[in-house]
Amino acid sequence: MNQPVRLALAFVLAWGAAGPAGAAQAERGKRERALSVAASPSEPLPVVRVAHDTPTLFLFPAPINRKTLTFDETRIRVLDAGERSIIVQPVADLPEGERYEVGVFFADGRAPARAAFVLVTDPAEVDIRIDVQRPEQGAACPTDVVREPKPEDFVLLGLVDQEGVTVTPIKGHEDPERGFSVSRASAYRGSGWVLVDVKFVNQSGGSPWTPRDAMLTGRAGLPVRARVVTVETGSFQPGSVGRVLVAADVEQLSANPVFTLEILGNGRTLVLPNVRLPKRGPGSSQ
Repeated sequence: MNQPVRLALAFVLAWGAAGPAGAAQAERGKRERALSVAASPSEPLPVVRVAHDTPTLFLFPAPINRKTLTFDETRIRVLDAGERSIIVQPVADLPEGERYEVGVFFADGRAPARAAFVLVTDPAEVDIRIDVQRPEQGAACPTDVVREPKPEDFVLLGLVDQEGVTVTPIKGHEDPERGFSVSRASAYRGSGWVLVDVKFVNQSGGSPWTPRDAMLTGRAGLPVRARVVTVETGSFQPGSVGRVLVAADVEQLSANPVFTLEILGNGRTLVLPNVRLPKRGPGSSQ
């Protein structure tokens, strides 16, 4: 057991020992359980029993993104949130039939990306510790699928803030020597990230091409490796139209207004010069 987990558990035990020995506390049996998070939106959320006089500790199998923690502040208190743990307690025992959700995203982003639980009050039992379990990636279970993103996710994850997302168009580019032509491209910028969306043609007479890596290089500074995302699977055949998206962290980019984008593939590189990244809104520090 690592140090943060030991401290969180000690917090719960100390709180429980210092609490009043009321009748409800004496009657409720304290339980420690393991619960698996829902693997898809269609699965019901696991239920956790909470009480106003007893904190409940959640221990997670992987680091969590504490900024994405959501709960009803009028009914639920979060006493502590660590790298792999949170401690919650209702402001008062929840009336029968009332259910409140607490949820948080894992920091690694793999599926299932979010751990969420329904909190209820049971007159007979209270959960003092929940060992959160997460289905293994790539399991054969058909419900182990990536959760469809929702608008609130982008705000909770910090990808979009009050400055929103800014966009600039990029001129098309013909490169017959390498066998590519870019018909349309746009650059997007949000909170801490940039993304270039490129629509291109793998010209006839060439060979099948699969993008594998990307670099953004400014007029000064070192090249920055970016992440490549393709909409289609497999190789782009000669004469076909393709789309590729390239994402990078703003903090890795040098202070250049214009970049050259290189998308590396098998044997050939798609080069798009004069990529002007948009600026953030007024008052933004990025």
